[in-house]
Amino acid sequence: MKILMVLTSHDTLGNTGRKTGFWLEELAAPYYVFKDAGAEITLASPKGGQPPLDPKSDEPMFQTDLTRRFNADDAARAQLADTVRLDSVDQKDFDTVFYPGGHGPLWDLAEDSHSIRLIESFVGAGKPIALVCHAPGVLRHVRNADGTAFVQGRYVTGFTNTEEAAVGLTDVVPLLVENELVGLGAVFSKVKDWGVHTVVDGQLITGQNPASSSEAAEALMTALSQMKPKAA
Repeated sequence: MKILMVLTSHDTLGNTGRKTGFWLEELAAPYYVFKDAGAEITLASPKGGQPPLDPKSDEPMFQTDLTRRFNADDAARAQLADTVRLDSVDQKDFDTVFYPGGHGPLWDLAEDSHSIRLIESFVGAGKPIALVCHAPGVLRHVRNADGTAFVQGRYVTGFTNTEEAAVGLTDVVPLLVENELVGLGAVFSKVKDWGVHTVVDGQLITGQNPASSSEAAEALMTALSQMKPKAA
């Protein structure tokens, strides 16, 4: 089983002067769901190399057993330091793709042509895809074969407007995930702020927030065991 995980290369939090990037729990929790199941994991990012970690996600209050495990895992950290360039990966080499969030993806991956084409390629091949927290926002330009928005009519979740307001970044981010998905015609569901919530709609799996990372990854593993990709 070969799993691609796509991380952001964007490290600037708008005009705040603060740093952003990927959220550690959203990488670490799925990473070990996949790793412990025996999967071969490839990490990719638009620029390749070391992707930026949102420093806030490594603060004590946001650490978990899995983030601590990742930080103590020399092999995992070495892999993270040497992500492959996103434009070098091919959907045909993987069974699925998982997008961790953090605020960074809203700036780069949401507009990245390689990411858009990659997701469309996974969709066209009938392979499951999963995105958590802010990462569902990267679906904004993804289209079906007939040109319609991929998320139109699909059941989804993602980082909510109230969660964004709670972290004080409503007016900083380039888009609000909930508003963007609803505006594209998706059926958006949510639970209380920071609650665990994962939505499965066919081959599309989305998680609401960092706490939903493990559940989304487990749902992806279930989908992998149930779905047969279309012939190439």
